[in-house]
Amino acid sequence: MKIYITEVAPRDGLQNINQIINTEKKIEFVNKLSETGVDEIEVSSFVSPKVIPQLSDAEEVFKSIKRNNNVIYSALVPNEKGLERALNVSVDKISVFTSASETFNLKNTNSTIEDSLSKFKNIIKISKESKKLTRAYISTAFWCPYEGKINPYKVKEIAIKLLEFGVDEISIGDTVGKASPDEVSELLEIILNDIHHDKIVLHFHTTYGMAMANVYVAYKNFSIYKFDSSAGGLGGCPFVPGAKGNIATEDLVYMLKRLNANVNVDIKKILMAFNVLEIEPQSYISKVINLI
Repeated sequence: MKIYITEVAPRDGLQNINQIINTEKKIEFVNKLSETGVDEIEVSSFVSPKVIPQLSDAEEVFKSIKRNNNVIYSALVPNEKGLERALNVSVDKISVFTSASETFNLKNTNSTIEDSLSKFKNIIKISKESKKLTRAYISTAFWCPYEGKINPYKVKEIAIKLLEFGVDEISIGDTVGKASPDEVSELLEIILNDIHHDKIVLHFHTTYGMAMANVYVAYKNFSIYKFDSSAGGLGGCPFVPGAKGNIATEDLVYMLKRLNANVNVDIKKILMAFNVLEIEPQSYISKVINLI
């Protein structure tokens, strides 16, 4: 089964750095990522510029990138106004986001989980009517910085509701980066009883150094083949103090290739794309690339 990788550095990665990256660099970054073999690129987010100034140029980036017919170009939208902006620039795939933690959701979006779901129902409906693919993120699916360990049945309940709304896939996020392989196994055992593994994407952060082990368990033991990752290990979450970046695309690809997985991403091209940003990469492979 072919591994499906969503490259999230242009959105999830960039939103967490203080240095403002100019629009031209973002466009070049996405264009180079488009030639690496990744299946999808999360290009930006149509949130209010006041909330995340780094992504205030979402429209301009989408209008200017060179699209590869083999790549899906997605974006995060927080509300119907964001959806309208996204549809105006022909985003291929619409993503919405909620949390498995009430406290985190209130701090992150100023709404309860139930309010978020209510809002997303119409966003998903409009997106489907517009012939767009859809995704829903469930953040803090394992641990929350405010509530601690998250009940996996809560994650399953939210995921089922979102699928009933019509989303094509659910990205389950270890936002804190604290999940262990046993906790990943526990959640997947519960979820996969009622949700097909084709609908599940995993999104791991590296805070406690467990991300690679978590991917290994999900792939080897549960046949999960869809993963989010970020070139150079860029990212983190502005609402989780101390949270590190996403699992690096180059590290993820290297491990999966060593497991003889069917993954068609070029590691050197990923790092060449990342170099456009002129930021120090935070991945293992970037330190030993000359040895590969």
